[in-house]
Amino acid sequence: MSEITIYHNPRCSKSRKALEILNTKFSDITVKEYLKEGISCEEVIGLSRLLDAPVSSFVRTKEADYNKNLDWDNESIAALELSKHPILLERPIVVFQNKAVVARPPEKIKTLFGDN
Repeated sequence: MSEITIYHNPRCSKSRKALEILNTKFSDITVKEYLKEGISCEEVIGLSRLLDAPVSSFVRTKEADYNKNLDWDNESIAALELSKHPILLERPIVVFQNKAVVARPPEKIKTLFGDN
């Protein structure tokens, strides 16, 4: 496995720009197309830990699949819902070593490497 992973949606301009930035710095990138491959509850919880943020903080609330009546503050329920509806995952998320960042804007990736 490479040292960097991007949770990527190729239809998203921000995600494409983030991947472009990563390609200038890394030759071995794991590209996780979560809409095709899916995402497990365990991955969602792991991302929450790496982001040091609750699952609810990286949910796309304007998507049609978003259920505003769901208890998004319950981490288990939120992770399960994201695994069922991966379109709700905010993107792109970039993981490097033991940290992650929601790369919106894509230049936020630089904070992972100390390139503020």
